[in-house]
Amino acid sequence: MTSTTPPSRPGRPSSLDPEIAARLKRGADGLVPAIAQQYDTGEVLMLGWMDDEALHRTLTTGRCTYWSRSRQEYWVKGDTSGHFQHVKSVALDCDADTVLVRVDQVGAACHTGARTCFDVDVLHDVPADVLLKNADSGVPARDQ
Repeated sequence: MTSTTPPSRPGRPSSLDPEIAARLKRGADGLVPAIAQQYDTGEVLMLGWMDDEALHRTLTTGRCTYWSRSRQEYWVKGDTSGHFQHVKSVALDCDADTVLVRVDQVGAACHTGARTCFDVDVLHDVPADVLLKNADSGVPARDQ
């Protein structure tokens, strides 16, 4: 299910519920980042881009639809690869400029065939002694 219709721009008609559309803070290109997360483990799977119509399709079909910036078309995760994302919930972040889609991922999430797009290129692991120190400090991790 692809279309070459350009992504929705603010003020451009879309099938998205107007109340949701009014809350979204889009980039200049009309897109918002959409993080796909495995619903039961919390594993971050990938980041894609959605415009209003992609978000509408995701909410109404139960399958993740993204806007491909390189191909300039909509794509439904799994239509080509068979690696589907079945939507469990969709949320906006506190600034309404990022979408979190909790999914049940079937197969690989990454186009490389990896389980996630974040499996290969780890830039830095926090040493175990730092993790233990933070855990023992009594200060909640979010405040450190």
